[in-house]
Amino acid sequence: MEKEFDTIPVKKLILRLGLPAMAAQFFNILYNIIDRIYVGNLPQNGELALASVGICAPALTTVSAFAYLIGTGGAASMSIALGRRERPLAQKMINNAFIMLLAISIAVTAIALLCKRPLLYLLGCSNAMYSYASQYFTIYICGTIAVLCGTGMNQFILAQGFSKQGMLSIVIGAVANVVLDPLFIFIFNLGIAGAAVATVLSQVLSLCYVLLFLFGKKASIRIQHGGYQKDIMAHILQIGMMPFLIMVLDNFIIILLNASLHYHGGSEIGDSYIACAAVVQSFMVIVTCPAQGITTGCGTLYSYYYGAGNYTKVMQVFRYVFLLCIAYIGLLFLIAQFVPQFFVRLFINGGENILLASSFIRKYTLGLFGIAIQYAIVDGLTAMGKIKYALPVSLFRKALYLILIFTLPFVTDLKNIFYAGTISDILGSCLTVLVFFTVIKRKLRKELGHEK
Repeated sequence: MEKEFDTIPVKKLILRLGLPAMAAQFFNILYNIIDRIYVGNLPQNGELALASVGICAPALTTVSAFAYLIGTGGAASMSIALGRRERPLAQKMINNAFIMLLAISIAVTAIALLCKRPLLYLLGCSNAMYSYASQYFTIYICGTIAVLCGTGMNQFILAQGFSKQGMLSIVIGAVANVVLDPLFIFIFNLGIAGAAVATVLSQVLSLCYVLLFLFGKKASIRIQHGGYQKDIMAHILQIGMMPFLIMVLDNFIIILLNASLHYHGGSEIGDSYIACAAVVQSFMVIVTCPAQGITTGCGTLYSYYYGAGNYTKVMQVFRYVFLLCIAYIGLLFLIAQFVPQFFVRLFINGGENILLASSFIRKYTLGLFGIAIQYAIVDGLTAMGKIKYALPVSLFRKALYLILIFTLPFVTDLKNIFYAGTISDILGSCLTVLVFFTVIKRKLRKELGHEK
């Protein structure tokens, strides 16, 4: 891997690592999207079941955030160590990350099952939704070890430059989910529970592939036993805390959005709006996950060149990652603004909610280009361990979003709450660009010895 990173042009490496990782995340989102499509089209109470899945989503994604806490932190640390030619330290990174993921999986499963009922109501669940939400949540949580270990350790496949293998691990699970969903939901007549069973089994298949690869001979750095150290674990947590906090805050925002819709809209209108919000969030997953796949796949380049002290190539990675993100997000922007109804109809059979959800998508996505800026800069800084720069600009965008969620329903129609995404994306990206060019770039130039 080191030889290729040192000799192959950065632009070519970005395409080699970024495109498969983007495709992998696109397949990854099929887990949630396909579940919602099938659930939303259940012959009885489809929209109520869809709203129930939307209620569970923030909690389940927060559970998945632990995979990125350890996976991103460990993989970035491993890549930085390789850039510094410290292979024994890189080996310890993967060993410590694996044991941490196992321990966290067990703890999270136990806590989530014990707190299920109050947690679901805290998320905005109504009495009508609870039976659906409880079934889906319980089964999904039982597969936590597959989610965390499969997703987390897949970061180490990507970090070693095996982008196609990293993509394949996700494709295996996604394809299995496409096949198993209708089987368990309709053939076995399990309804929403069938969607959860299919998803868990698919995640188990992905985990099996990841472990076979990382225990096998093809991996440059394999999972081994030993070398467990508290300081290494603390270092992994320090770097991984940034993507973890971002995911947790994103899901907290969704929780508050659903709660605000339920509070201001009442039971009937609120449940309808929450179902539409679930469609909006499904569309945003298609926007953000592949874009994050680009930054994740290329994260090893940020880390490696930073560890090697190569300022020029670090800046090239920033540039090309941004261009790749903007190309993908630009396509989704056109779909969101001109033909959102084609996406909405995958989830909602008919009626006024198709028009309603389509208008919500348009309002939410006017500032999509700001996401490309945020991902390229914030995720790049995170991969280099520069949390003190990445965290404030990311938190500004989240804080602004939260403020808008609380204030907009009091000063305008409840439907306009979806402008909160647009406003926070535009203003957040403006601050990020300003800080990057006035502070961060100068600091990196000095640190990596590029001063004249």
